Amino acid sequence: MNDFLTFVLLLFKTSRMNILIINGPNLNLLGKRDPTVYGNISFDEYLASKKVANTHISYYQSNVEGEIIDKLQAAEVDGIILNAGGYTHSSVAIRDAVEAILTPVIEVHISNISSRESFRHESLISPVAVGCIFGFGLKSYDLAIDFFLNHFKV
Repeated sequence: MNDFLTFVLLLFKTSRMNILIINGPNLNLLGKRDPTVYGNISFDEYLASKKVANTHISYYQSNVEGEIIDKLQAAEVDGIILNAGGYTHSSVAIRDAVEAILTPVIEVHISNISSRESFRHESLISPVAVGCIFGFGLKSYDLAIDFFLNHFKV
């Protein structure tokens, strides 16, 4: 086997998908806030259980709209999983940031936003996201990760 082919095969074997999870306001309270809706484990505990081969998952949480926008714009990853929390229903600025970047974004929510209060039924982000997953608890993140791994190969 020639050196170039060996290099290409090695590169293919060692290429990793880089996924960034961004959580918005109040998601730092997972495990404490209304466990009947959001579950009883923290996001750090959930993330510690995520070991996906050839995948690097990084995590960012902020209660500040501008910081979320900055993170979206600066991300150099293969895919972003975004749970904008309450900003989902109110932030035109986050929606515009998602639309402006080239990185594919999947919108996730732990709860089924359609079965909750009426003000949570409309997402400003959904129309500009690659897809939306909600209502499956923390499994919503698993489904988004699986989508990236199966549809956006590095």
